[in-house]
This record gives sequence, C-alpha cells and structure tokens, in this order.
Amino acid sequence: MHAEANGGMPLRLTRYRPELAGMVEEIIGYRENGRGIDNDVEAAALVVPLVISLGDRFRIGLGQAPRADERYGSFTSGLFAGPVVIGSTGRAECLQVNFTPFGAWRFFGRPMEELANRMVTLEDLDDPELVEFRQRLWEEPDWERRLGTAEHFIVGRLRRTSLADPTLVWAFRHMLAKRGNVQIADIAEKLDCSRKHLSQRFRLQFGLPPKVVARMIRFQAVLAMARSRDIPDWADIAAACGYADQPHLTRDFSEFAGMSPTNWRAKVV
Repeated sequence: MHAEANGGMPLRLTRYRPELAGMVEEIIGYRENGRGIDNDVEAAALVVPLVISLGDRFRIGLGQAPRADERYGSFTSGLFAGPVVIGSTGRAECLQVNFTPFGAWRFFGRPMEELANRMVTLEDLDDPELVEFRQRLWEEPDWERRLGTAEHFIVGRLRRTSLADPTLVWAFRHMLAKRGNVQIADIAEKLDCSRKHLSQRFRLQFGLPPKVVARMIRFQAVLAMARSRDIPDWADIAAACGYADQPHLTRDFSEFAGMSPTNWRAKVV
C-alpha cells in the first residue's frame, strides 16, 4: 500500500530477529488520513502479503480494476504474475507482512498453489491461530507494540515449520543470481529431475511454474534498474537484463505492470 503517496502513515519495523532473514521482507503499519486510493496500480512482486485489517476494507482487483464486490479486510494473496489494482476509502488501517516465497510457504504451511493468483480472506484460510493474532492486534492500540507482536508471532510459527526444499532454495537463488536469465531445462538437469517434476515442485512451494518465476525475477531486476537515474534508456535496461530487445521488455511491462515502461517510470520515479 502506498502510504506515502496518499498522505497516510507508514511505520516499518526496521530491525528483525535473525530467524526472519530470507523469510520476511518487511513488516509495515499503515493508516490513512482520510485521503483514499483511487485504483492505484502495483506491478507484480515476488512477495506474498498478509494484511490484517484494523479499519475499512480495501478494493482489490487482480489484473483489472476491482469489481464492486471485491472488497477485502484481512487477507493474503499468493504470487500473481500481473498488476494489482487497489482502491480505498481513506479510512483504511492495517498491519502488513510481506513474506518472501519461502517464508510464505513455511508460515502458511500449505501448498502455495492454493494461494497463487487469487485473493484469500482470513476466514477462507480457516486458521484459528491467525484469527487469534488478528484479535490481539485489534486489542493493542500502540503501533510499536503491534509491530513487535507481529514479529514475535511470525518467529513462533516459523520455528514450528519445516524448512524449504534445499534443492528449490538453490534453484531460486540461482535464478536470482542470473536475474532470471536461465534455462529451466538446465536447472532440471542439475537437479536430476524432469521439467514436469520441477514444475510440480515449484508450484508446491511458489505457487507458479519455474518459467514464470524466472520471468518475474528478471522483471524485478528491470524495476530496480529503472528506479535508478543512472540508466535512463530503456534499450540499455533491456540489454542489461537479458531481453532480446526493447519490445520484449515492453511486453513484460504490459503483462506484469499493466502499463508501458514510460508510464510506469512517470508514476514511480
């Protein structure tokens, strides 16, 4: 949620316990000041959010503007290879945890393909521990203590869960190191499995097939480079990130961000 963009209150936990390294990207407190969000578009990201609502619901549409019935309070949403469109009333307030793909798999303790490409409410998760966690946040008015409560709760759950498949940890880190410019067949060969089996394992722990995950990683490299003013030319960014040419980069912007590269940069940078 773009709190800074609409005058809202962003409060981030800046120091994390060692157990959260590689599991959580950030824990954020968010409160609007009366100015809502009007169909703000966020590009596809490699995080899985958990949002605990403490105020009005958000309007959220995956890949399109939200319908009238697409209103969500407390929810999560697995990886989605497309833009997310968000609206609010100006009275939204929430705590948001952005998990890494491996952190999400361990925290939620279920196949991530059950969460990918969809919005899942807290009620649909059918997780009494999460319902109790929401109640504790509702009863705690101090934001600093809310963030501390969230960190403690997440660490406790992670300690009770299984570690991620080490071969998939290697595969994902390899993709990151190569900025997504990898051949899935080569990874399958290194892991001594078929591409079909590798895809099944990726869907279990990431929710998406490896080729899509690799493309999302490459796109994140594009966004990181595009936020810098040192490389203003899109053709240079396309070449640096392994695209065949600029039109292929533009295609990914349309698919993952719902807009052209130029429009994205005007909005973000």
